Amino acid sequence: MTAALLLPAAILVAWTLIIWAWMLATRVPAMQKARLHPEKAKHTRGDAWNALPSEVRQVADNYNHLMEQPTIFYAIVMVLAVSGETGMVDVGLAWAYVALRIIHSLWQVTRNVVMIRFYLFVVSTLVLFPMAGRAIYLLLT
Repeated sequence: MTAALLLPAAILVAWTLIIWAWMLATRVPAMQKARLHPEKAKHTRGDAWNALPSEVRQVADNYNHLMEQPTIFYAIVMVLAVSGETGMVDVGLAWAYVALRIIHSLWQVTRNVVMIRFYLFVVSTLVLFPMAGRAIYLLLT
């Protein structure tokens, strides 16, 4: 059951690397086209950043998002895996979280209607609550 729990985490890692490649493939050409020197773009906000097309910034923003909240998911998965007491509910919640994060990514880098993206974020966050609760329970018992 541990491998079944770790697989969604590994898939989210792979997805994050895909977004990284997408970011690289869009950002570098956009910076070249805008004649934007990398030193002027060292901060992700401001005039230099705004010189890049929105669709390029959306991919970079999503990559940053995949470095933020999913760290909680990875920590929970590790606690559950180490406990050796994982069940189908844990695995199902892990897959739900990963699916929601991938949908969130696809939405952000394509359509990017903020309220829909926000709802996807909220729902994916809500999935973490029972996962975290279960991890804490297993550590206390």
